[in-house]
Amino acid sequence: MAQGELAGMKVAILATDGFEQSELLEPRKALQAAGATTTVVAPKSGKIRGWNHTEWGQEVAVDQELQHADPQEYDALVLPGGVMNPDKLRTIPAAISFAKSFFQSDKPVAAICHGPWTVIESGAASGHRMTSWPSLQTDLRNAGAEWVDEEVVVDGKLVTSRKPDDLPAFNRATIELFARNRAGN
Repeated sequence: MAQGELAGMKVAILATDGFEQSELLEPRKALQAAGATTTVVAPKSGKIRGWNHTEWGQEVAVDQELQHADPQEYDALVLPGGVMNPDKLRTIPAAISFAKSFFQSDKPVAAICHGPWTVIESGAASGHRMTSWPSLQTDLRNAGAEWVDEEVVVDGKLVTSRKPDDLPAFNRATIELFARNRAGN
């Protein structure tokens, strides 16, 4: 990816406590290296704590509290996984509304691991070809998606991946999708 390819693009990263650490930090780093401005949006102010495989990880500063976040201010959305993070987010109406607005506005969305739970709750999974952590395959099929076991899947303006091992492919596909959207394609 060319440095600066996403210059001027504003990307929201919707997360809460229990996000899989690498699935927030690595995409954020890749997006910023491509020139995007990233904003961690969370249901609370202060900091949220990551999950690092089998134990609590580092904290990340919340840039924008969800109740004050306007999805129209962002060009794209990233939904990190981890079991706890999207499981909590899918019970918060404001989080679902925030994510849903990206699909309604035809903006690109990237979700990894358990992140597609938020896509399901927003009503946007139906008709998409998607991947995720394997335990979500029945949920995605029940929501009308075609689930496949692949490293990364791009379907329209939605990119999905399965797990932290897929992050290099997920980051490349996310930046490519966001860059195409920026070009108006």
